[in-house]
Amino acid sequence: MTPRLRVALLGYGLAGRVFHAPLIQAEPSLALVTVVTSDAARAARARQDVPGVTVLPDAGAVWARPGDHDLVVVATANVAHRQQVEAALACGLPVVVDKPLAADAATAARLVDAAARAGLALHVFQNRRWDSDVRTVRALLEDGRLGHVLRLESRFERWRPEREAGWRTSPDPAQHGGLLLDLGSHLADQTLQLLGPAVSVYAEARSVRDPDGPEDDVFVAITHACGAVSHLWAGALAAAPGPRFRVLGTRGAFVLEHLDGQEERLAAGERPGPGWGEEPPQRWGRLFPAGELVPSVPGAWPEYYARVAASLRGHSPPPVEPSSVVATLRVLDAARASARTGQVVPLT
Repeated sequence: MTPRLRVALLGYGLAGRVFHAPLIQAEPSLALVTVVTSDAARAARARQDVPGVTVLPDAGAVWARPGDHDLVVVATANVAHRQQVEAALACGLPVVVDKPLAADAATAARLVDAAARAGLALHVFQNRRWDSDVRTVRALLEDGRLGHVLRLESRFERWRPEREAGWRTSPDPAQHGGLLLDLGSHLADQTLQLLGPAVSVYAEARSVRDPDGPEDDVFVAITHACGAVSHLWAGALAAAPGPRFRVLGTRGAFVLEHLDGQEERLAAGERPGPGWGEEPPQRWGRLFPAGELVPSVPGAWPEYYARVAASLRGHSPPPVEPSSVVATLRVLDAARASARTGQVVPLT
């Protein structure tokens, strides 16, 4: 029997506790053996959630004994990603890092190059490529029912009128908070995967809850090489959110109102098993002009870590090609520049 790959998880906040730990535990070929957190309450929660896990107050012990692990997962604040990825690579350990890989494309490209030079895997957790809504749109594009796509609209809109505490909403730019790097990392990544490379970007970004805080109201327009455009929204003050997806094509249109339910289920304590990722008919989208219901393709977040494990054993390519993550960050860099200048930013 092939031994399970031993995983060290850095961080046990929202990302580590809700997203990474349950998905690592759900993958039979992985064993979550170590959690690193300096927060006493989070340490206690990790011991409760993962029986037998070793909890360390800092990552120094992981770097000092690299032979104790086969994979490091970085689920810490954005500002720590670069340093922790570099430390793992220096110890000879492959890495999974939560999105965004880095604050900008140039830094991300340097990390990708460093991993390639070291001959180590660098995986980025773009888990929302396996959302039910994205997989359903992809299926419609592949079977041609929409014809040539004219415009794709995608939204992550929420109603959170009070600014939450934490690094994601910190007014300190060094914390790399704000919706552009947060939800924007998913929105841009998804649309590039669906429609292909971008040739230009226009964006608007502002903070409406706190003038001194990072952006919490974002719009990004991308022109793709295929001729389609994508319009992306991320907002914290949307009391009436728009549809999750609206895709207009030459043969029809697809409208889906609801966000994939996997995050909600994980946060509620559910764990992957039979029927995981399935969406009930009342959450399916409709194909127009007839308005027929389109059964949603089930979401499949557990596939991410299954493919990470298979890739580490040499059985498959990585679930997320690192170069695609750099391309996403180039779009976000351009969006930041466009929001600052009010100009359309071309991409080469």
